[in-house]
Amino acid sequence: MNKKLLLSLIVLGAVTFSAISCGSEGVKKDEPSVDVNELANKQSETKGPEVKEADIQITHPLNKEWVTSGKSIYELKCQPCHKLNEEKLVGPGWKDVTKRRSPVWIMNMITNTEYMLDKDPEAQKLLELCMVRMPNQNLTLDEARQVLEFQRSNDGEK
Repeated sequence: MNKKLLLSLIVLGAVTFSAISCGSEGVKKDEPSVDVNELANKQSETKGPEVKEADIQITHPLNKEWVTSGKSIYELKCQPCHKLNEEKLVGPGWKDVTKRRSPVWIMNMITNTEYMLDKDPEAQKLLELCMVRMPNQNLTLDEARQVLEFQRSNDGEK
């Protein structure tokens, strides 16, 4: 019985605090609305330098530290649009992406998204398939390389 009473008091206190902290005015009607598309268009895109074959060292075995970092980046920036299997979500699934695409292509797609979508025939095919432009996540070359290492791990490399 005491636990129920204590829980009720905590809930009542939280509701009261919430009501007091929000004030009695609620949402002000004269506040300007925020246009999310306009904000996105104003965000400057960081274009990385073009990645060339000589810029990428593929390690064997995988760099476990990069795999871990790449997974964290995936969960934060990539997971909302890409599944780790072959299923399309917003963007294509990542299963076997490192078997279908070269490391240079993947790195350029991550760091030079707009350029790739405008100029690369394979990226343009993906755009037609997905019907949504991949937003540039403004990853550094090091972060993109870590994502690539995670993709390699996801594709079964050791």
